[in-house]
Amino acid sequence: MDVTPNLLCYNKTMQESFYFYDLETSGLNPRMDRIMQFAGQRTDAEFNPIGEPANILVELSDDTLPSPGAIMVTGITPQSTKQDGLTEREFCQFFIHEVATPGTTILGYNSVRFDDEFIRATLWRNFYDAYEWQWKDGRSRWDMLDVVRLTRALRPEGIEWPLTPDGKATNRLELLTKLNGISHEHAHDALADVVALIEVTKLVKQKQPQLFNYLYNLRNKRAVQRLVNLQNPQPFIYASGRYPSQFDKTTVAFPFASAKNDNVLVFDLRYNLEEILQAEQDGTYIEKYGNHWQKANPKKAKIDFCPIVKTLQYNHCPAVAPIGVLEKDDGWNKIKLAKEQIDENLQCLQKHPEFTERVQKIIDSRPEFPPAVDPESALYDGFIDDCDRKLCEVVRNNGAEDLADFQPPFSDERLPDLLLHYKAKNFPECLAANEVEQWEKYRIARLSRQAPKFMAELTNIQKDLAADRPWAGKTVEDCAYLVEELMLWYESLQPGDY
Repeated sequence: MDVTPNLLCYNKTMQESFYFYDLETSGLNPRMDRIMQFAGQRTDAEFNPIGEPANILVELSDDTLPSPGAIMVTGITPQSTKQDGLTEREFCQFFIHEVATPGTTILGYNSVRFDDEFIRATLWRNFYDAYEWQWKDGRSRWDMLDVVRLTRALRPEGIEWPLTPDGKATNRLELLTKLNGISHEHAHDALADVVALIEVTKLVKQKQPQLFNYLYNLRNKRAVQRLVNLQNPQPFIYASGRYPSQFDKTTVAFPFASAKNDNVLVFDLRYNLEEILQAEQDGTYIEKYGNHWQKANPKKAKIDFCPIVKTLQYNHCPAVAPIGVLEKDDGWNKIKLAKEQIDENLQCLQKHPEFTERVQKIIDSRPEFPPAVDPESALYDGFIDDCDRKLCEVVRNNGAEDLADFQPPFSDERLPDLLLHYKAKNFPECLAANEVEQWEKYRIARLSRQAPKFMAELTNIQKDLAADRPWAGKTVEDCAYLVEELMLWYESLQPGDY
């Protein structure tokens, strides 16, 4: 897609609309990996397309080794992004001016937990506000995955729901489309996934309009807080990927303690706390409930204790509903629960305030995110102040000539190094000799951190190809070509070539 000046003009007449989008990335970690493809389509309130779809490659910079497994799935090589892609700087201009227009609801499929995180990290690296696109000027975000989950659990009528070969419920987009007669060629291509998601969204709204409209109006965190809060705690219906598939990812939960960032901890009332505490004492907890909630992986970016206790994040557009909904259409049986069971388990929970204290101590003692290894991954290390925000605007509005000798008096210690990286990627000709040396030192260190995992993954893929086991439905020849391109990319980034 050609980004021309008139394409980047701010459209002040844009009416309220939806913008469906999907990303293909170099890996799964938004703090370390990068966007390689963006696809999107704006629609009206009835999900009719407005304008042409966007299908953009984003240039992978020379400090990044992609996950070979990700490349096997997407088929997008680093070289193709170099040849045909926008720089991250150009992509951010496009996203802010053409996607995140006033009155737009920006949504995807698992976008809140995945795609949105990559967008925020990319904006941060390029001196844009990482959050305003989600809420300012009538903008909002939404996620159809949890909408689909709750629809399947509570109002499945009229839609065919896929199962895995071993009979487990699954909501994978490519299976959902196939079962419901929706065209979805080239799954895991970002634009194909966007087109398919729009059709799935139409299907859900057509078959279950009341639930659809309710959840759409609940995308604002204030609306969620009116239903789920500690001031007047009540059991509520909650669909989340953290819950088991045999219950359609849905349960009845109860808010019982505060969490970081003004969020709330909720307890899954499918479980009896006294039975859990007894299992801890007699050593059968893991056998009965899986990994011990006290032993949650400390390296995880988010701290959750699923399936018993998890954090509900108000700004993640959670799919929640009042418990009274279960009184209709055989709701209790649909999610394999009984009101008497919920009442009993709630009473047990309320008898053990020491459990709440114990969970709270664990939450308070653990960082929400692991420490950032460099300024590019340090978005969540703190907010920047108003003075620095103005300086960031100056940075992104200037070119090479203006940035060459620009020494802004940043108060945030992350921003000077971030500026050096920004200049190195976008305007290398404006770097002083000492800055070239600093950038090269950083680049080599970052590549060195990525190289062991990159080579291990690539070796495993090569072994599979030698055994005639191609990846991601591709032919052995196609996979071999991607492996060759990845090796060439790796070799091109080595310091000896500079």
